[in-house]
Amino acid sequence: MSEYSSLLSDLSENITNEDLEQLKSACKEDITEDQSNTITSSREWFSYLEKNDKLAQDNLSYIEHIFEISRRPDLLTRVIEYRTTVLKISEDDEIDTKLTRIPSAKKYKDIIRQPSEDEIIKLAPPPKKA
Repeated sequence: MSEYSSLLSDLSENITNEDLEQLKSACKEDITEDQSNTITSSREWFSYLEKNDKLAQDNLSYIEHIFEISRRPDLLTRVIEYRTTVLKISEDDEIDTKLTRIPSAKKYKDIIRQPSEDEIIKLAPPPKKA
């Protein structure tokens, strides 16, 4: 079994039917309701994503995004671990490729900073009650 197949198998084992419904809901823009109703297992979901070019051995960004918005850090961590150990791709190495999804906050890391003393707006204290 390839490491990619092993990853999908591991992820499948950790996705319950309830989780699957949440994951399908998270990608409702890409899966029609009729198609969604035919998907009854996580393996079928992965297969559907592969057939529709949303998932491949070297393209995990879509499921990273879905796991992130579905609040499944455990699954996201497994995908990132696969990407960094097997594909040898870290977020810092490959920021602008299809292989890497940048978590929301990292997009703004250069913009977000503490303001300098000159930039801080000082407010007057509230007026005292008479």
